[in-house]
Amino acid sequence: MSAAPIRELVIVGGGTAGWMAAALLSKLFERRLSIRLVESEEIGTVGVGEATIPQIRYFNGTLGLDENEFVRETQGSFKLGIEFVDWLREGHRYLHAFGPVGGRDLGIVQFYHYWLKRHRAGLSGDLGRYTFNTVAAKQNRFLRPLDRPNSPLGSIAYAFHFDAGLYARYLRRHAEGRGVIRTEGKIAEVELHPESGHVAAVRMESGERIAGQLFIDCSGFRGLLIEQALKTGYEDWSHWLPCNRALAVPCAASPDFTPYTRSTARAAGWQWRIPLQHRTGNGYVYCSDYISDDEAAATLLANLDGQALADPRPLRFVTGMRRRFWNRNVVAIGLSSGFLEPLESTSIHFIQSSLAKLVTYFPDTGFDERTIAAYNQQTQFEFERSRDFLILHYIANEKAHLPFWQRCRELPLPESLAGKIELFRSSGRILREQEELFTDPSWLQVMVGQGVLPERWHPMVEMIDDAALENLVEGTRQVLENAAAVMPTHAEYIAKHCAAG
Repeated sequence: MSAAPIRELVIVGGGTAGWMAAALLSKLFERRLSIRLVESEEIGTVGVGEATIPQIRYFNGTLGLDENEFVRETQGSFKLGIEFVDWLREGHRYLHAFGPVGGRDLGIVQFYHYWLKRHRAGLSGDLGRYTFNTVAAKQNRFLRPLDRPNSPLGSIAYAFHFDAGLYARYLRRHAEGRGVIRTEGKIAEVELHPESGHVAAVRMESGERIAGQLFIDCSGFRGLLIEQALKTGYEDWSHWLPCNRALAVPCAASPDFTPYTRSTARAAGWQWRIPLQHRTGNGYVYCSDYISDDEAAATLLANLDGQALADPRPLRFVTGMRRRFWNRNVVAIGLSSGFLEPLESTSIHFIQSSLAKLVTYFPDTGFDERTIAAYNQQTQFEFERSRDFLILHYIANEKAHLPFWQRCRELPLPESLAGKIELFRSSGRILREQEELFTDPSWLQVMVGQGVLPERWHPMVEMIDDAALENLVEGTRQVLENAAAVMPTHAEYIAKHCAAG
């Protein structure tokens, strides 16, 4: 027999995580759940997560958001992938593009095995020339999918860049329209139940006591409930991902209005560039062992597309995750649950993914421990495999002359990552475990982009003759180029459909 249903939910913290939670749960529960969100404008939010991956479209779709309105309201733009500049070596660049690599596969053999044989023989170009989103992105072109099932134009994978603060504000309107109650102010005390140890209530500085049955902690790095109140613990991954600081600064919008994020390697880390309609978001993620904060700020400001619109805002972090994401009656979502640097734009996705799992495992007042354990196991798996994907970018580099990058070359590898690299290098095969976030095309593009090339390809590739192989590979390239040529530019598409005005 189930215990009584949860009727009172309290979300501690606003920002992107808090209002995503409020918007989704108020939509799904349709006023059968009382939702209270507590936030303080004095505390503010981190607000640097402006780039996303395609899964965000499913979240917005669940909320019933109009996509053009969403892009306008958030000063948004479209994203076909992430460009990595100088990561392998200075002067080298590649794109990790969304969507498939190549065209149709022949039977069980993926297209890239055919490309690999020709590429190894010097007969085919870089992998990006055979990846539709890369071909389109390099020409600054964008188009949402058309109803053309046999064309690359029929299955364009894309995500968004947007102003995270505006997104939170946009979601707040939707959530409050569905009955979410917002309370402004700071929390002075967290009250624990004397027997169960659950959070019973939060007491505001005003003296108001806000009780709840289930609490979602969106309080950021400090983890007001999950850590300060429940002492859950944190698993530090700095030995794998040594960057520990970031500076963020907006600058004037650039005429180079790219439909992709750019990540440029620097001496002690990397710099992001995210084009929005009204400005460009920039930041420098770095390791303080190799550069001072002032030097990092100078590097960042010297590499902007336009005039800085504010002073660089500092951020300190420890890469890792909570030992438990759900502890007793508290679920940590967003930065309170852990942090992976935004190299692959996963921050907002982790919020979305955590909320989806919370809905799947939504508790009753009995808080079944097996349910909580299942949630924690799945969330931990996603964090760990995403961590491995980020480590791959760092360890495969040819910059031994730079101390930070030499350290990265020598990083100890998790067994889960070492096995993936060895398998790919020896046979060209990619092992994707369960439903890990990054798919075969993602691992393929970053492996190849970082100079990890297989020694062999699938044996079935040898079963077609050279002429047929050339026709397959180069014919695919021509189809992709022809399809991209009919697309409008990114700027033209936004001007026609969703300009912010």
